[in-house]
Amino acid sequence: MDARLNYFANPAAGKALKHFMSAGRAVKASPLPAATQELVALRVSQINGCAACIDMHTKEAAAAGETSVRLSLVAAWREATVFTEAERAALELAEEGTRIADAARGVSDEAWAYAAKHYDEEQLTALVVLVSFMNAVNRLNVITRQPAGTYEPGQFH
Repeated sequence: MDARLNYFANPAAGKALKHFMSAGRAVKASPLPAATQELVALRVSQINGCAACIDMHTKEAAAAGETSVRLSLVAAWREATVFTEAERAALELAEEGTRIADAARGVSDEAWAYAAKHYDEEQLTALVVLVSFMNAVNRLNVITRQPAGTYEPGQFH
């Protein structure tokens, strides 16, 4: 599969994405735990069918020491016993924030309260920005059919 656009060769894309990706770096540097960030990024990307982001975040998480069992179970996190309560709260908020059109209600008060029980305001802010950022990146990649499989951990850091 060939990408419809080459973001790295296109000057207009490069200019816009340089600023856009700085938001991703800010979230990465936030106090939201790195493992939670990768699990959330992976789950949002699974929901949106973004192969390039699934490739990236699976490999980044594995390189950071995440287990293959936990990575395999992200898609079925509700039934899996390998995630902490805080991770489950983050995954629930990520799913509801990603499936806004499906649920038509946005993020429920229950999901927000569950996340707020485990994360302080700065971490919640990072979580909300991460979910929004991943949804945007997923759309950029899905629309332009960015291929998956060649990502190397650390490639964009």
